[in-house]
Amino acid sequence: MTQSGAGGGTTLTDVRLAPRPGGSPELGGVLGVPSREVHGDGPWPGVVVVHEAFGVDDVMRRQVQRLAEAGYLALMPDLFTAGGARKCLTATFRALAAGHGRAFEDVESARSQLLALDECTGRIGVIGFCMGGAFALQLAGSPAGRYDASSVNYGRLPSDDASLDALLAGACPVVASYGGRDASLRGAADRLERGLTHAGVPHDVREYPSAGHSFLNDAPNGPRLLRPVMQRVIGAGPEPEAAADAWARIEAFFDEHLGGGADLAPRTGQGGGRAHS
Repeated sequence: MTQSGAGGGTTLTDVRLAPRPGGSPELGGVLGVPSREVHGDGPWPGVVVVHEAFGVDDVMRRQVQRLAEAGYLALMPDLFTAGGARKCLTATFRALAAGHGRAFEDVESARSQLLALDECTGRIGVIGFCMGGAFALQLAGSPAGRYDASSVNYGRLPSDDASLDALLAGACPVVASYGGRDASLRGAADRLERGLTHAGVPHDVREYPSAGHSFLNDAPNGPRLLRPVMQRVIGAGPEPEAAADAWARIEAFFDEHLGGGADLAPRTGQGGGRAHS
């Protein structure tokens, strides 16, 4: 177990998670704990963080830190524990497409570990980015009561509306953010908005015209040789203004549905629809 200060009194700790049958046998993860000076002694709500396709890098660790600074116990399982992205990425996407498999067992390990902590209120959310955003959407529709809120960030949707409707039936509340410059997910925000409305799920879906894929990241990531291509094709990379608004919406949504979050920055727009500015 490796522990380090993360600024603002929060701590980030590299942890081992109890494995589940069918999951990674030596599952690792990153746990972010709120500052007791800022947020008291708890208990705090928990948030499972599902990382991007590039794995647990410094950018993803800072997403865990950000959630801890907002007053949540944040735990990110390393879905590539068994061999890194090169060996695990294909299997992880296969599990995502199937809706079950090792990656889902690993995420469930993280949820169970949060629930077992004395500092946890018992209310659990999930947030995902890129590949993790697709997982967060799948998990929103997992058995009733498993998650209390889901934050879907530029996550791919099921390919047809019937599958989307089936996934969203009985889903927990969803806050979702997409980039208008992300050609790989063109129309996803509109489809998700319609699906959530049809399912009667409380939601806040927004598309940011100035943003592309991975706009919530605070720095470029992924292989350096691929970054210019990703920026050109899907607009990948930070967009600070859109990210600030999206984080304000996420925190406000989590505060409403999980409770016990931080003092939140004022929201810069109204939820429940796309942004057109």
